[in-house]
Amino acid sequence: MSLRRGYAEAVTPAVPPVVRGTGVVVVLEGLVALLFAVALVIDGIRGADARIAYGTAGWFVLVGAALSAAGWALWRGRRWGRGVAVFAQLLILPVSYYMASGSHRPELGVPLGVVALITLALLFSGPALKWAAYQSGSAESGSAQSGSARSDNAGPDTR
Repeated sequence: MSLRRGYAEAVTPAVPPVVRGTGVVVVLEGLVALLFAVALVIDGIRGADARIAYGTAGWFVLVGAALSAAGWALWRGRRWGRGVAVFAQLLILPVSYYMASGSHRPELGVPLGVVALITLALLFSGPALKWAAYQSGSAESGSAQSGSARSDNAGPDTR
């Protein structure tokens, strides 16, 4: 088992601290969404419109689970988590705008938008992009783009 671990460490780059930190932020966003789902269920139990409360709670459970999984994936160094996290932040930005302007709740919308912008900036930072662009077949060639699907690459794309 230690031989296998040594091989994996040799062919994959270490996860940059910026990616791990972003993973923590995304997990926290997911946990907040899950807590909001719990609050909506409690509202439904206390007598709010049950269809709206439970339906919205179900949506927040899905969003919270997706964000938590994406953050955990980033923490563990799985590249698929980055795509989910970027997509979620891009969806959070208009929500935060509506919270700040349309719902007249700038105390909620502005911090949410700031967190989403910072998270996007971290996900598109230099170390995060270098880590995301790394391909496992490129260790022997020295180029992170050697196995990419380009017109001058005669072989099939096997990523």
